[in-house]
Amino acid sequence: MNAMRFDGFDWDEGNSAKCQAHGMSQAEVESVFAGAPLVGPDPFDPAIEARWRAIGKAASGRTAFVVFTVRHSGGEQLLRPVSARYMHGKEVRRYDPS
Repeated sequence: MNAMRFDGFDWDEGNSAKCQAHGMSQAEVESVFAGAPLVGPDPFDPAIEARWRAIGKAASGRTAFVVFTVRHSGGEQLLRPVSARYMHGKEVRRYDPS
């Protein structure tokens, strides 16, 4: 998928807590999208809603994996993180963003 235009993020207690349970704050998740993450479709559960995967560097310098969906609200296109985590060394070796 090419660069995606979006107006912000859609956070609530549920998705924020899920990302924090994996050690990523809202700011760290958002920082992945400030760079140039690799983005592609997520093949799991497409019947419920279209989901996407992003792999990129967080502000901390660590490589992160984010699953998200796109929501529309008030004329804005918002990214709603579903889950986010830092990638393990073996995963990072398979993906080299540099």
